[in-house]
Amino acid sequence: MMNPSKMFNNFKNTILTKYGPNPAKMLIYTGVLGWFLSSAAQVVAIAVNDKIPKEQKMFLIPQEIGDGAVNVVSFFLVTSVIKNFASRLVSSGKLATPKIRKFLTDSGINIRTKKGWKVLSNFDFSKFNIKNMMNFSQIKDEYNSFKNGVDVIGMTVGSILSCNIITPVLRNKIAANRQQKTLARMNAIDSEKVNYPRGISMDTYQKYAALKYSIPSSSLKI
Repeated sequence: MMNPSKMFNNFKNTILTKYGPNPAKMLIYTGVLGWFLSSAAQVVAIAVNDKIPKEQKMFLIPQEIGDGAVNVVSFFLVTSVIKNFASRLVSSGKLATPKIRKFLTDSGINIRTKKGWKVLSNFDFSKFNIKNMMNFSQIKDEYNSFKNGVDVIGMTVGSILSCNIITPVLRNKIAANRQQKTLARMNAIDSEKVNYPRGISMDTYQKYAALKYSIPSSSLKI
């Protein structure tokens, strides 16, 4: 059996090797894992709670699973999109440090004008990536450090938008829709249980009326 200390070191080295060059990606995955475990804990807590009636559990457990799915998907998509957008700004040179900007200028990629940085007319900026340049090694350390920082900022902004704005709005809309469907289903069930009075014919009514207001002969007194 492998030593626990050695297992931990192997796990630590694997994480460092895979996510060390891209800490923002590691933060995204750990955030997704955190949302998943939190939602799973909520579901288990409801399932094992004896104080919650079975009927309520049948409603609460699917609701918690749905909310957890919204949390995970929203967090992953929003943070990934914003992080990738920020990363693309850096890799394309649109967002750069003075040292990286000077490196691009010296390489003939862009020129400086009074209005700012201008791309050369014969340059396809949409496909450009600084990492693909032949002399990238000259700016590699500066580039990686700056890009990792921008990626983390982008991931942080995405997580704030997801957790505080987008996810609550989505959950409220889904919960409102679910509540309307549940109420409609409950009203339909209640209406099926109602026993409406049956109508009576005129002959039957007359018989009931005659019996009610007739005076028995035994009640007469002389």
